[in-house]
Amino acid sequence: MPAVRTRADACPGVFAPHDAADGALARIRLPGGAVDAAALRVVADCAQELGDGRVHLTSRGNLQLRGVSRSGALPARLAEAGLLPSATHERVRNVLASPLSGIATRDLPLGTVAAPQAALDAPRGGSCDVRGLAAALDRDLCARPVLAGLPGRFLFALDDGCGDVAAEEPDLCWQAPDRLLVAGVDTGLRVRVDDAVAVLLDAAGAFLIVRAAEGDAAWRAAELRDAPGRIAAALRRPCQEGHLHATSRHEGGLPDTTAPAPAAARPGPVRRDDGGLALVVAPILGELTVAQVRLLADAASPRSVPAAVVTPWRTVVLPEPRLPAAHLAAAGLITGPGPAAELSACAGRPGCVKALADVRADARAALDRMSPGATLPAGRVHVSGCARRCGAPRGPHVDDVALAGGGYLVDGLPGPGLML
Repeated sequence: MPAVRTRADACPGVFAPHDAADGALARIRLPGGAVDAAALRVVADCAQELGDGRVHLTSRGNLQLRGVSRSGALPARLAEAGLLPSATHERVRNVLASPLSGIATRDLPLGTVAAPQAALDAPRGGSCDVRGLAAALDRDLCARPVLAGLPGRFLFALDDGCGDVAAEEPDLCWQAPDRLLVAGVDTGLRVRVDDAVAVLLDAAGAFLIVRAAEGDAAWRAAELRDAPGRIAAALRRPCQEGHLHATSRHEGGLPDTTAPAPAAARPGPVRRDDGGLALVVAPILGELTVAQVRLLADAASPRSVPAAVVTPWRTVVLPEPRLPAAHLAAAGLITGPGPAAELSACAGRPGCVKALADVRADARAALDRMSPGATLPAGRVHVSGCARRCGAPRGPHVDDVALAGGGYLVDGLPGPGLML
């Protein structure tokens, strides 16, 4: 179990931005990653007029603005755009949902439209459309006053059965067809899809009770002693309506962990279930210019609900793109496999006072030095400005960590530069 927390959670939001080295940082929650074109244009305007002109994708499928004005203009404009439905619950609206749920149940990416038929027909594993569940969870979360007391880092997830967001270390996860996971552990409770939202919110309330019994210091379920067992025990008791939403299927103890995760939504075309093509795109290092955000808004179809989905892997799914991939690529967005799609980085200097290097500049310079068609010899790479490794991907990757005297520590071995 991690060491006991000695300070309150100060995860940033819009009403309470974080004071970073380059100014205030505001995080905009997008439950399920869903966002429409109008909201994207508002975010772009806010970044240009109230921030540093960039929009960052986060590892929880949210948007982030840096160097923002601390006036009341940002909350007011985001609320008008429907991005802040609750002032009291703003920081706790942390909800992941399988980004391709209801869009594609086949493997991704295709790489090219002319991919072999076997690749087109390979199952992705999704068995349930969780898009409506994410919206319902957000709405009902905001309707429970007590849940405004959740830590800002507490994370819900709705997994359509493929295992993608279940692998992102959520505190509470409903995974199709009927599993309830707490801190990555199967509780043994089986929950019908119609009861998933209610059980997740009941479980969040149980977390707060268990947390209070241990001094209110924990930020995450994994930091509590036997959180899966204690929360599951609370859910087995009859609720106020006199019935159980969850039933037990395991009497002999809890399984250890979830199944291994599949590949995340990587840049490239994706065959939709209706035969059309969706498109997954990404900005280099998860950082969008205002012009790129507006271009994504132009590319998002109003016929699709949602029009766009921001994923926890710093990509954006366009279910029904209105612009060709070549048009988006010409604007600097990643639209297919390649080194840029496998590279991520923390904020680094000058944005973070703890960073030992301008890791984003170093990473971009390394990409520029690579020849066309080259691949990363080490696979996926994350560049960090210090040993905290902020924003590192959950899956296998190479760690490049900046050193105080210059150079990088590459998976524990010192070297002069990045492993690219």
